Amino acid sequence: MQKAETVLDVLRERGRRGLPCTELYRQMFNTDLYLMAYGRLYSNQGALTPGGCGETADGMSEAKIGRIIESMRHERYRFKPVRRLHIPKKNGSTRPLGLPSWSDKVAGEVVRLLLEAYYEPRFSGRSHGFRPRRGCHTALSEVAVNWTGTTWFIEGDISDCFGSLDHQVMLSTLSEKIRDNRFLRLIKQMLQAGYLQDWVRHPTLSGTPQGGVASPVLSNIYLDRLDSFVENVLIPEYTQGGSRKKNPAYRAIENEINRIRKRQAWRKEKTETTEVRKLRQQLRTLPAGDPHDPGYRRLRYIRYADDHLLGFIGPKAEAEEIKQRLAKFLRDDLKLELNEDKTLITHARTGAARFLGYEITVQHADTKISRGGRIDRGQRSTNGKIALRVPKPVIRAQCAPYLKRGKPEYLPHLRDLPDYDLVGRFGAEYRGVVQYYLLAGDVWRLDRLKWVMLTSMLKTLAAKHDSTVTRMADKYKTTILTPEGKRRCFEASKERAGRKPLVARFGGIPLKRRRKAVIDDQPAAPITRKRGKQLIERLQSDRCEICSKSGPVEVHQTRKIADLQGGTQDTPMWVSLMLKMRRKTLVVCVACHGEIHNGGEFRRG
Repeated sequence: MQKAETVLDVLRERGRRGLPCTELYRQMFNTDLYLMAYGRLYSNQGALTPGGCGETADGMSEAKIGRIIESMRHERYRFKPVRRLHIPKKNGSTRPLGLPSWSDKVAGEVVRLLLEAYYEPRFSGRSHGFRPRRGCHTALSEVAVNWTGTTWFIEGDISDCFGSLDHQVMLSTLSEKIRDNRFLRLIKQMLQAGYLQDWVRHPTLSGTPQGGVASPVLSNIYLDRLDSFVENVLIPEYTQGGSRKKNPAYRAIENEINRIRKRQAWRKEKTETTEVRKLRQQLRTLPAGDPHDPGYRRLRYIRYADDHLLGFIGPKAEAEEIKQRLAKFLRDDLKLELNEDKTLITHARTGAARFLGYEITVQHADTKISRGGRIDRGQRSTNGKIALRVPKPVIRAQCAPYLKRGKPEYLPHLRDLPDYDLVGRFGAEYRGVVQYYLLAGDVWRLDRLKWVMLTSMLKTLAAKHDSTVTRMADKYKTTILTPEGKRRCFEASKERAGRKPLVARFGGIPLKRRRKAVIDDQPAAPITRKRGKQLIERLQSDRCEICSKSGPVEVHQTRKIADLQGGTQDTPMWVSLMLKMRRKTLVVCVACHGEIHNGGEFRRG
C-alpha cells in the first residue's frame, strides 16, 4: 500500500485538475491512513468520551485497525448509531450533538482525509468554515479589506443546516466526481446510521450528525453548490460598470474651483483665496462618485459554514430580489430553508450586520481626514470603509457570569482551586475573548470585561486566602514587555522539580486593533503532529513500555496528565512512568493493560 501522504497528494492533484475520482474505496484498506487518522484524533478532548457502544480511544491497537480494514474489504463494516446529547444554545433552545463510537471516528477520519484532499482544491475561495488555514478571522479580514462602499448587507442563515442536509442531494453531488459506488454506499450508510436517544434507536432521515468527524467536509461539499450559484449566476448578473459616474454636485464645485484658479493664474495671484478654501471644504462633504449611479452595481459574498453574508452596492429593491433568489435556490435545489428571523437586509451605513460575532458597518465621516491637520489637506479616505466592531450585547454577556447585582463578585466554585489553576482559568477565558475581537476597531471596549474579570479573580483569591483584594493584587501583579510596550498583568506560578516553573497569566494583552490578528493561546501542554507521529512509532514498535516484552500491544490513555497523581509510595508504577514521560498515553501489552484497569501489581520482565 502507498504511504498516506502519497495517496492524499495524488487526490489533491486530481482535484486541482478536475479529474473524476475512481477506486477511492480501495484506500479504505490502507493501514497508513488509519494510523494517520489515529494520530490526529487521539489528543482530542472527546477521544475518551464513549459513543453508543461504550468504545473509546483507550485500548487502541494495530489489531483493531486490522479488524476495521477486514470488515471494509468484505463490505461488512457498518457505522453504529451515534449517541445523541442536547447542548444548550444562547437563545434558550438546544443543539443536538452526536457522539460516534471510537472505531467509527477513526473510519470517519479516513473518509474525511480522502474527501478533503480531493475537494479542498475545488472549493470556493469565499468559503472559510472548516478548512485548513482558514477560519473566522480570514473571513472577517476579507470583508474588511475588499467590501469598501457596500450599501446593503444581506445576512443569510440556514435553518437547522446540519440536520436538514438532504441525503439524496448529498449523494448526487458526490457522484458527480466520485465514480466509486462502494465508497458512495459507505457514505450513505454513515449518513443513515441513526442515533440513540435515551437508549432508543431512531433513524436518520436527513442531515449529518453535529460532532461527526466527516460532517464538516460533507457540509462544505453540499454548500459548495450554493457558492457556485452565487459566484457564477448572481455576482455576474449584479455586477455592472467599471466605475461610478462623477457626482454632478461634486463636479459643479470642482469646475467652479478650476474657474477661480484660472482667473488667479491670469492675474498672477499665488495665494489661495478664502472663496476657494470654502469651496474645497464644501467639496469634502460630497462623494466624488454618484451614489445613485444606475449603471454601477457590485455584489460580494462570503460564507462560514451555514452562515453567509452578501454585500450589495445598488438599490434596496434589487437587494430584496437577491434574497428571494437565494431562498428559492436553497429551497428548490438544496432542499434547505432560510431562517426568516435571521436573514435580514441591513443598510450598511446606518445599521450594522452581525456576522461571526462581530458587528459590520460602513463608516462615514465628511470631516475626518486621514493625512494632514487641516480640512483642506490630506485625503478623506474614511467614507465607505468597512468597520468591524465588538457588539455591546457580547460584552454584557461575557461580563454576566462574574457579576452579582451589577458588581464583580467572587466565584465560590473556583475557591478551592490552586492559585496557578485559578489565575490560569480566568486568564484563558479573558485571552480567548480578547484575541478573537482584536480585529475590531473598538476592541478597547473590552476594558470593561478586563476590569470585571480581574476584580472577580482578585476577590476569589482574597476569599480563598482570607485576605483583601489589594493584598492579592500586590502579590500577583507584574509587568511584561509586549510589542506595544510594557503592560501590567497578574501571574501565578507552579514550581516543578528540576524544570522551569509553570506560569499562568491574566491580562498583558494590549487592547489595540490588529488588522492581521491571529489567535495565540497558551495551552499548558501543546499537542503537535510530531507527538502524533511519535505515538504511531511507539505503537508500531510492538514493545510493552512496562514489561519490555515484544508482541501485540495496545495504547492505554488518560484524559490528561494533570489527572495523574504521583510522588507517593503508593503511586502505581504505570502512573510514575507516564508522569516521567510526560505523556497521557502508554503503549502496553494486553496483559499489562488488563492489570492497569484491575489495579494489579507489575514486575518488569
